[in-house]
Amino acid sequence: MAEYRFIDVLLVEDDPGDVLLTKEAFEHNKVQNKLHVVSDGEQAMAFLRQEGEYAGMPRPDLVLLDLNLPRKDGREVLEDIKADATLRSIPVVVLTTSEAEEDILRSYNLHANAYVAKPVDFEQFIQVVRQIDDFFVSVVKLPRNGQG
Repeated sequence: MAEYRFIDVLLVEDDPGDVLLTKEAFEHNKVQNKLHVVSDGEQAMAFLRQEGEYAGMPRPDLVLLDLNLPRKDGREVLEDIKADATLRSIPVVVLTTSEAEEDILRSYNLHANAYVAKPVDFEQFIQVVRQIDDFFVSVVKLPRNGQG
């Protein structure tokens, strides 16, 4: 079993209900990782690049990314992350309501590390968050602070 370490997670989600669900799932699972939240794609890129109001924020170790976002959608954010040499090593899990085959295929073509359809049931959602956390924190070796 790998040594547990705390990581910074960036949740990019515009639906306040889904943000609350994710926070509750982290709390319910007693996940100690630091969850940062932004609500659109432009904020996500500013956070990742530590620009403007996000200048002092840590570089996240993991991004949970919704696809359907205002201002800059998740597909564009994913493409920007993976095209940026300083960001591309940060794992991105697409966490979205879409189960459309074209969204799944496009996300993987844009080098998403995983694609997870959000369950509507709270208990299933808690399990999904626990599994993501277990996998990316306990199983996978991540570069420190997203630097690769």
